[in-house]
Amino acid sequence: MSRLVFVGSVNHDAIAVVAHLPGPDERMLADTLVHAGGGNSATAAVTAARLGADVAFIGPVAEDATGERIRSDLAAEGIDLSGVAPVPAGAGGASVILVDQSSGTRSICTRALPAFDIGARGRELIADATWVHLDHLGWPATRGILPRHGTRDGTRDGSTSGPRVSVDAGNPILGFHPRGVDLYAPTVVALRRAYGDLGVDDLLARARLDGAGLVVATDGGDGAVALDLDGRRVDVPGFTIDVVSTLGAGDVFHGALLVAVDRGLTLTEAVRYANATAAMSCRAIDGRSGIPTASELEDWMVTATTTRPTPTSRP
Repeated sequence: MSRLVFVGSVNHDAIAVVAHLPGPDERMLADTLVHAGGGNSATAAVTAARLGADVAFIGPVAEDATGERIRSDLAAEGIDLSGVAPVPAGAGGASVILVDQSSGTRSICTRALPAFDIGARGRELIADATWVHLDHLGWPATRGILPRHGTRDGTRDGSTSGPRVSVDAGNPILGFHPRGVDLYAPTVVALRRAYGDLGVDDLLARARLDGAGLVVATDGGDGAVALDLDGRRVDVPGFTIDVVSTLGAGDVFHGALLVAVDRGLTLTEAVRYANATAAMSCRAIDGRSGIPTASELEDWMVTATTTRPTPTSRP
């Protein structure tokens, strides 16, 4: 079985569901208040584990009660935590999140996670991985550990060895360049932030010219658009579902996409698989409890409907 290693952010979230986002000095009662795990790479790791992958996580976890809960939650998913980087008490990831009940959207206030060093065990996990997935915190942490060399058409240049690299570029990443990234998965908004107000075809092409391999750009509930290694555009619609909250859906998408690509699904099939997993995760208030298992996902996809009639691909 492939070993997938996820490197980056991990949080403990306090989530309140409110009728609407409060105004200045407004006090309101929350309809629901829950505590749950979060973080980009950590939630992607939970997704991959639930879908049956062999998963390890590397990220900063505080040596305090919150950190112990984070460890316990991830370990319960069967995730290898031997490479976790300890940070001082009170310095770990934590967020306060308001979910707008009228729209299902959310506002997030999060404590900045500290930069962390990947220790000897983390380096071993990365060296033995088939894929390494990075977010905005994982990218700088792996500088000097992962080779990042590629040709301008997004393929490996022969001098590159080691695991393949997947990047969640939905959040800005300081010093990021997609050259040598085997699976590059930003949002359409993030691509426009990087390349300007261009059409989707041009945005995908620019990412490929910068050296990315597979490029998959997510566009919320509308699904995703991708560019395969042969330069073909692939459009894959999202799925129709009653949304409770979109919290963590993008992270769920990344974890499911990596599992599907690693298992050899076609790009269209892989993106559809990831879209469905992300849609199912929106059934819950938090970003994790709605993530399906592989069997739950397969059963749901039999009768699920998409937001557009049929996935298409075109030159």
